[in-house]
Amino acid sequence: MLDRELAAAFARHPKWGKRDRAFVAETAFEVVRWRRALAFVADADESDTAALCSAQWGRMGIELPDWWRHRGAGLAEMAEREAVLPEQRRAVRESIPDWLDDVGAAGLGSDWDLELTALNRRGRVYLRLNTLRNRRDEAVAWLLSHGIEALPVPGLPDALVLPEGRSLPKSLRVEGRVEIQDAGSQQVAPLLGALPGETVIDACAGAGGKTLHLAALMENRGVIHALDVEPRKLRELERRAGAAGATIIRTGPADAAKISALAGRADRLLIDAPCSGLGTLKRQPDLKWRLSPGSLDRIRRIQRELLVSLPRMLRPGGVLVYATCSILPSENREALEQTFGLEALRGMEEVQISPAATGFDGFYAGTFRPGPPKRESDQ
Repeated sequence: MLDRELAAAFARHPKWGKRDRAFVAETAFEVVRWRRALAFVADADESDTAALCSAQWGRMGIELPDWWRHRGAGLAEMAEREAVLPEQRRAVRESIPDWLDDVGAAGLGSDWDLELTALNRRGRVYLRLNTLRNRRDEAVAWLLSHGIEALPVPGLPDALVLPEGRSLPKSLRVEGRVEIQDAGSQQVAPLLGALPGETVIDACAGAGGKTLHLAALMENRGVIHALDVEPRKLRELERRAGAAGATIIRTGPADAAKISALAGRADRLLIDAPCSGLGTLKRQPDLKWRLSPGSLDRIRRIQRELLVSLPRMLRPGGVLVYATCSILPSENREALEQTFGLEALRGMEEVQISPAATGFDGFYAGTFRPGPPKRESDQ
């Protein structure tokens, strides 16, 4: 949402130059990220945007003009309050709502401190090489010809990372040779073990980051049914698939009729479920302010509904990968346990990608061959 608001602001101000846009974007992201901490530093209300900007610009070493300095606390007072910020309770110093801090601590224990600190760092831009269009050396040379140095990511054969502060221009994004995809997200599609010629269903495909990765892993042979409830996202997926040369993708609505039509068809099923997105806070800091206890409860209910309804598309013995970009156990392992029971998950392979340990976005994935969900009376 913050990205869209910035794009709209830039469209309204076409005369802003590259540096102006970069300054506005950095200020906006950091003010949203550190809203609560900046309010403490400025001794102001969290809704006082001018005061929050003053505190953020102070952090950036920007000398404020005289006509602006009356916003919030004075410069000397802000410096004093910044110095004692580390002594404040975690929810203030790490800038997060009290209720969400409580949820994170309850779910992750002492690891929550480390994860929260990592999620408040700025994320680097990771690219996924599209092996349907080029080899790694060709993609690296192509990027370099456009003045962009891309480095390999150890352990991830198709991943590249850009230097801190660099991004991929839109003119290059649309060519389909590489895709912007966090290194954590890139670890999900390979877990399916999809083989060329198989039938795979990506049941919550969105704009298709993992769908496109699957097409490349399958060497563009077989069929991938990419489903979603939002036609807008499927149209974007179709555009991206065309640019990427991924011809095995078939898009469709994630509705009851489509699920029935595909019953028993899939060798492998990916449920990249709607989630809190807590593992992506470094890129989407506004999420923590938009979430609420009620919305988190609704998300958990949706996840369990999907786990009950979607596996019917698998053939007997087919493989299911359930994934989220959340680090909360209640959206991950616990959701699977509540749906299928402990016995059904015996032997399940789990991957938990920790932002603190890797610097990537946080992800969870469980891979198993599901039986029927537990009866409601057993849950």
